[in-house]
Amino acid sequence: MSDPINGAAEPPRLKRALGLTGLTLFGVTYMTVITVFTTYGIVNQVTDGHLPAAYIVAVVTMLFTAASYAAMVRRYPVAGSAYTYTQQSFGGTAGFLTGWVMLLDYLFIPMINFMLIGIYLNTQFPAIPVWVFTLVALLLVLLFNVLGITLVNKANFVIIGLSVVLVIVFVVLAFKQYLGGDRSVSLIEPFTFGEGGIGAIASGAAILALSFLGFDAVSTLSEEAKQPRRDIPRAIILATLVGGFFFILVSWTGALAFSPDWATLDDAQIEAAGTTVMDSFGASWFTALFVAIYVAGAFGSGMTGQVSVSRILYAMGRDGMLPKPLSRLHRRFGTPVVAACIVSVFALSALFLPLDVVAFMISFGALAAFAMVNLSVIRTYLFPKGGRREPATAGKVIRYGVVPLIGFGLTFWLWTSLQPLTWLVGAIWIVVGLVIIAIVTGGFRRPVPKMDFSEAEPTTEQIDQLGEEYPLEGDRA
Repeated sequence: MSDPINGAAEPPRLKRALGLTGLTLFGVTYMTVITVFTTYGIVNQVTDGHLPAAYIVAVVTMLFTAASYAAMVRRYPVAGSAYTYTQQSFGGTAGFLTGWVMLLDYLFIPMINFMLIGIYLNTQFPAIPVWVFTLVALLLVLLFNVLGITLVNKANFVIIGLSVVLVIVFVVLAFKQYLGGDRSVSLIEPFTFGEGGIGAIASGAAILALSFLGFDAVSTLSEEAKQPRRDIPRAIILATLVGGFFFILVSWTGALAFSPDWATLDDAQIEAAGTTVMDSFGASWFTALFVAIYVAGAFGSGMTGQVSVSRILYAMGRDGMLPKPLSRLHRRFGTPVVAACIVSVFALSALFLPLDVVAFMISFGALAAFAMVNLSVIRTYLFPKGGRREPATAGKVIRYGVVPLIGFGLTFWLWTSLQPLTWLVGAIWIVVGLVIIAIVTGGFRRPVPKMDFSEAEPTTEQIDQLGEEYPLEGDRA
């Protein structure tokens, strides 16, 4: 297609085909309703059985952060998410460090899925060690990654459909068990703070941040949405509300049906808490169905997660931020084989790391990115680069100052509620990122190269052009 004004060929662009419904469903699918069972036992142990209260705190925090994502999407309706927003607001160094911390998420997400596959399959086949299932899943995902095979959207929708059915049956069985039992737990007890107080609830809510990584998933579709400035912000808020509703519903009904002394359960029961709860219903078929659906979802999540992080490392190698061999593609399949192998080697840590440590590290990276997005709104709208400040009305100050500041405060509160070991590992990771910047920039004397999280992410100049020379379809009316 040629430019009608200049006669030159327009650069290729992604097809804008997604509306509000499709974007919202994508976000909910990414979060997946059975994610609640990923950290079910860990957070119940931390909060002494008050997982629903932790989810309430997490959802409120995430709604403020979702509003900040929505505000940044309106200004930068392009792929790249938190990395792009921070880079445009605070510069290359802050952008790279935000992307570097996000990379911690991407590296640990495949790992936690491999771990959970091993843990849950071992509950059904106890004669086979957990590490065997974990290693097999890791190698299969590596093979598919090298071959270039990924799960298609139809398969993902089948998994989410089965997950919704599973949740409905779970809620029915949970209420049936509660109504037919001793009802020792009141309907509102799971929503109270308990003996641990607000501190324990905050620690639990901090871990649950990994359940809301769908923010990035929706915001990265900005270049494929029909009207990104209108629909992406709405989809982010709606996905948060829908996903949060399911998380709270499942955790609440689960607490009513099964409320043991979580401190007395062993590590195996805590890590595979999903089957621990399902077994309490006395229906072995339902436990087997749950494990089958959960493992399928974990495998798909692990595979797509590893594909994503492999491409991130590939882009970093191509852009000169990491060694060039990471940008090497397989001659036949055209996939980043070196990067894929590096990710798999890193994922071998799943064979000896505890599940809670991995969950904490994912939440560390997520909360760090969320905090920076909240600050980016304040910088972008109230204190823009170049000193081009617009009149600050009361509504603007509340929307782009007070709301993101509350989001930052809540996010930072949860961030500091993580375990000390998490902060130690996170600090080491950030120091490594600073060392990389120092090496690449010759001691901070040269600009920081850009790290692309998406092949479709435009440069800073192209971002400006999107609003001037290439107006969005939703803005042309």
